[in-house]
Amino acid sequence: MASAADGVGNLGAEQNHISVPVADHGAWATAMNNLGIMPMGISGQQLVSDSLCIQRFDPGLGLIAPINPMMAGISLVPPPPVPSDMAVIKEIIHCKSCTLFPQNPNLPPPSTRERPPGCKTVFVGGLPENATEEIIREVFDQCGEINAIRKSKKNFCHIRFSEEFMVDKAIYLSGYRMRIGSSTDKKDSGKIHVDFAQARDDLYEWECKQRLLAREERHRRKIHEDRLRPPSPPPIVHYSEHEVALLADRLKDDHKFSEAIAVLFTWIDRGEVNRRTANHFYSMIQSANSHVRRLMSEKAQHEEELERAKEVFKNALLAILNQFEQITAVFTAATRQKAWDHFSKAQRKNIDIWRKQCEELRNAHSEEIMGIRREEEMEMSDDESDESPCKKMRTEENGVCDQTQASLKEENDSLRWQLDAYRNEVELLRKEQSRASRPEDDHVHTQTHTHPHSPEAQIQLLQQSMHSMQQQLLSLQEKLSSKETELEQAREEHRYLEGEVLSLRDKLLSSNGETVEVTNGELHEKGINGCVPSLYHSRDQRTELITRGVITSEKEALLLGIISTFLHVHPFGANLEYLWSYIQRLDSKVSAGELERLMVRLPSMFRQELSGVGATLEKRWKFCGFDTLSSA
Repeated sequence: MASAADGVGNLGAEQNHISVPVADHGAWATAMNNLGIMPMGISGQQLVSDSLCIQRFDPGLGLIAPINPMMAGISLVPPPPVPSDMAVIKEIIHCKSCTLFPQNPNLPPPSTRERPPGCKTVFVGGLPENATEEIIREVFDQCGEINAIRKSKKNFCHIRFSEEFMVDKAIYLSGYRMRIGSSTDKKDSGKIHVDFAQARDDLYEWECKQRLLAREERHRRKIHEDRLRPPSPPPIVHYSEHEVALLADRLKDDHKFSEAIAVLFTWIDRGEVNRRTANHFYSMIQSANSHVRRLMSEKAQHEEELERAKEVFKNALLAILNQFEQITAVFTAATRQKAWDHFSKAQRKNIDIWRKQCEELRNAHSEEIMGIRREEEMEMSDDESDESPCKKMRTEENGVCDQTQASLKEENDSLRWQLDAYRNEVELLRKEQSRASRPEDDHVHTQTHTHPHSPEAQIQLLQQSMHSMQQQLLSLQEKLSSKETELEQAREEHRYLEGEVLSLRDKLLSSNGETVEVTNGELHEKGINGCVPSLYHSRDQRTELITRGVITSEKEALLLGIISTFLHVHPFGANLEYLWSYIQRLDSKVSAGELERLMVRLPSMFRQELSGVGATLEKRWKFCGFDTLSSA
C-alpha cells in the first residue's frame, strides 16, 4: 500500500511527463481545479489565484481537506464530523495500478438499496472492461480483509468482507471513476457503483449469531430466575422409632416447633398412622396441642405491647399538639398592634405566611387526634355504658364465676392430658418389656429389674406420678363442684332480690300514680310528680339526679356557664354544631351528644326552636334562664 507522499510524488511525475502543448492555460487550470489538483505550471508557478481555487485546499499536500480515510498510510481513520448541511468533498485516490477520481460534488450522491441484516457482501458495478481481480483486490483491500471475490464476465463483481463495518467503507467508493494506469481508452475506465448485496452466507451467519445471542439471553434470564426463586423446603425424613423420639423432643422446643410440626403433618399425610404407631402419634399430637397455650400467651403479650405502643403514640401526638399551640400563641402575640408595628413589610408577610402554615398543621394534627379518640370510643361497648346497675352486678358476678370455672376446667384438662400421656408411655414400656423378655435370660432379667433405669422402675415411677395426679384431679373436681354450688346459691339470692325490687316498684306505682317506662333496663320517669323514692336513690342515684336536672360534676357546671354565656351573646340562638365547634377549642374531649344531653336536662335554662323556611330550616338553641326568673 502506497503512502500519501508517494501519491503526491507520482502525481508530480505524471505532470512532468506531459508533452501536450497547452494553448489555454485558464482552461487547463480550471480542469485540474475541478479534479482537485492544485493547478501549477511547468516551471512551478501557480496558474490560478487563491480566490479561484476550491475552498479548504491545502497546497502543501496537493489534496483537498479533510484527508480521505481511504488514502494509503492513513490507517483508515474515520474523518472528523462534518456539518449535515455541507456536502462531503471526496478526493482522488491513487493506487499502484489505477487511479480513482471522485464525482462532481454538485451531483447527488449515489443511491443504495436497503441494507440486508448481517450484510458482509457488496455489489460493485461499472468496472472497466480490462479490470482484473488483482486490480479490484488492490482497490478494495483498503476497506478491510476480503474473504472472496466473485467476478463476472460482465463489468461487475461481488466482494465478501470478513466484518460488517467494512461494507460501509466500501460504499464510500461508490460514484468514483476508475482509470487503469494513464490510458485514455474506454476499456480502461469506468464509473463504479457500490451497493449492498444479499447473500445467503451472510444471512445464515447473522441468523446463527442471533440464535447464539438468544441462547445467552435465555441463560442469563434462567440464572436470574434461579437466583430469585425461593429455596426448596428441606426433605422430610422417613418414619422410624428413632426419628419419632427426636421429633417428640423437637415438638417441646419452641425454636424447633415449626420444623417438627411440618414433619408430623407429612407423616400423618403419608399414612404412617396405624394400630402399632397410634400411641406415638397421639403423644406427638398432644404435644402439639400443648403448644396452643404458649401461642395464646404470646398473643396476649403482643396485644399488651400493641396497647402500650398506642398509648405512647397518643401521648407523643398530644405533646406535639401542645407545642403547636405554643407556637400559634407566639404568632398571635407577634401580630398584635404593639409588636406588629415594629416589623417591616417583608417581615410581616413572612410572619403571616408562617402563622397560616402553622395553623393548618395544627388543625390537621388536631383532627388526627380526634379521629383516634373517636376510634377508642367506638371500640367501647354501648351496652356496657347504658346497662342498669342490676345488670352490671349480674354481669360482674357471672364474669367472676365464669373466670373461676374456666380456670378450673383448664387445669382439669391439662391434668387429663398429662395423665393420658403417662398412660401411653406406660403401655409403650410394657410392650417393649414383653418383646425384650426371654425365658432363658432369667439372670439378665433379674438384673434388669434391679437396675434403676430398667422399664420396671420407670413403670413404678409413672404409676406413682399417675396416682398423685389422680388425687390432684379429684381435689380439683371437688373444688369445682363447691364453686358451682356457691354460684347457684348466689343466683338464687339474686333472683330473690330482683323479685323484691319488682314488688316495691309496683307498690310505689300504685301509691303515687306515676307511669314508668322501662327502656334498655333503665327506669325513665314520665309522670307529673318530680319526687323520686329513696330506694332508687340508693341504687342509681346519679341517673335519677340527672333526670331531675341536677348538676353532678364540676365539668358540667363549667360547661353550663360557657353554654349560657355563648347563647346569651347570640340572642337569635345557635345550632348544636356551631356551639360544639366553639367549645372544642376550649376542651377537645367534649362531644356534641354530651352538650345536647346537658341542655335537654335543663329545660328551664335552654330552649330548642325551629328557625328558617324550607331548605334553610334548622334547630337552634336559645338561652331562656332570665325569662324563667322574670316569670317567677
